[in-house]
Amino acid sequence: MPTITFSFTDLQKLVGKKLDLDETKEIMWKCKGEVEGYDKDTDELKVDVADTNLPCMWSIEGVARTLKGALGIETGLPKIEIKKSKYELTVDKSVKDVRPYISAFVAKGHKVDDYLIKQIIQLQEKLCETYGKRRQKIAIGIYRYSKIKFPVHYKATEPESIKFTPLDFKKEMTQQETLEEHPKGKEYAWILEGKKKYPLLLDDNGGVLSFPPIINSNDTGKVEIGDSELMFECTGEDQESLLLATNIFAQAFFDRGFEIYSVKIKYPEKKDEIETPLIEEEEIKLDLKKIKDIIGIDIKEEKVKELLGMARYGYSKGIVKIPCYRKDVMHQVDVIEDIAIMHGYDNIETQPITCFTIGEQLPIIKTIDRCREIMVGLEYQEIFSPILTNKKTLFENMNTPEFNIVEIEKPMSDTYSVLRNWLIPILLEALSKNKHVEYPHKIFEQGLVVVNKKDGIKDYERIAAVSANHTADFTEAKQSVDLIMRMLGKEKEYHIEEVEHDSFIPGRVGRIVVGNTKVGYVGEIAPQVLTNLGIEMPVSGFEINLTEMTEKTRANQ
Repeated sequence: MPTITFSFTDLQKLVGKKLDLDETKEIMWKCKGEVEGYDKDTDELKVDVADTNLPCMWSIEGVARTLKGALGIETGLPKIEIKKSKYELTVDKSVKDVRPYISAFVAKGHKVDDYLIKQIIQLQEKLCETYGKRRQKIAIGIYRYSKIKFPVHYKATEPESIKFTPLDFKKEMTQQETLEEHPKGKEYAWILEGKKKYPLLLDDNGGVLSFPPIINSNDTGKVEIGDSELMFECTGEDQESLLLATNIFAQAFFDRGFEIYSVKIKYPEKKDEIETPLIEEEEIKLDLKKIKDIIGIDIKEEKVKELLGMARYGYSKGIVKIPCYRKDVMHQVDVIEDIAIMHGYDNIETQPITCFTIGEQLPIIKTIDRCREIMVGLEYQEIFSPILTNKKTLFENMNTPEFNIVEIEKPMSDTYSVLRNWLIPILLEALSKNKHVEYPHKIFEQGLVVVNKKDGIKDYERIAAVSANHTADFTEAKQSVDLIMRMLGKEKEYHIEEVEHDSFIPGRVGRIVVGNTKVGYVGEIAPQVLTNLGIEMPVSGFEINLTEMTEKTRANQ
């Protein structure tokens, strides 16, 4: 749950209305946020934003924009004007396999002070660390426009070929030295691990702007108090995500009074060229009858239009226009939720209870809780990951063909395009992103997987674990499975059969069987899988289908 801080006085200025603290606390929930505290001496307001799908709300400008709508001060799609320019940014083919995408714009006409610089940095860090997956998916740089000569060039270079002075350093360093000596280099070096070349952003004079996604140069990448002309850029692995981040920043700068100038991004293939910010309001059809079905109230179309305007949507004849800085609206239900928020949940009449039930846990929950306790007792650390993932993680990295997969029809990004159908790939991906942490690594996850079978789509509760250390082997993983079965009272029903699996080492993998039901795998991860993920340590692990194990046991009782 992201937490942002800002000046209460500045919030009132952006909203265009004097607010008292109690009123602000009362209405902040319409931003899906909650006031955590206010320091009267510093005028600092702290707000927790509950919805991590709304990165546009991770800044004071986003909060103020929403409050203006909720208070009826300014409704409908927010205004933003992008001025056409001749600015160009050329992308060299060398970055394709390193960090392929980039966007940019120029903002002019509003002087920044110390407070505004801090607000810019706060939004930058929230987007990069949370939405940007610690700079891997997206990373943002902001520069002093006055020191840049266009066109700007984005390319990949040999790690020792170019020197520049990193931000807050006084000596010149190569990119490789930056990764080894600069604090940010040490913190984010894992993103570029295994790359033969590193990305670099230069202006037309050959001056280094930044070494994305690690650090800006000290010359152009340090915004100073009094600067009124800035350049924004965003690099990443997912183009749709960086275009969203660009729109969020462009809207925030525009709300502050900056003029926004587009930058033409020239990729090696002309068909890929794009002008950013890319301001395109997506549309979604709204069935008015669905409003009553979902929130239980009759609302006339004119009132629907008013409430959507308060939520900063556009609306005309059943078609809802979505602001360019939002990508969380995937279905009309998302729109109806915003209608309910602006209408006010407390204004929806309660209905009497029509049936009575006794609440109790599902039988499998006791098994799940017991398994989690066992794994913690074995000194495994529990992780929680999204149920959405991608085919590369599930199959390509795991050296196995696709099987029983459920795909998202219109995914927001390739990163989250399918539902996971097993857990071990997710755990291995977590290991690959934490190679900088001291070994041994022992992690597990208990969670839902979704499997597409001939008789329909099935949900299963599973538990999986992996151990990465110099001595990780089949025996270590099997001992963990043995303990789970013994503690669940299934040691007499359980055995392991020989099996082959492309993700495991031949001869060092077994099928876990309880009674006559095949419920999982245990073994040592294949070297090819470890190579795919850049893991340089033996790994063993297991995965158990708790749903099938529990249901089959109950059926046989």
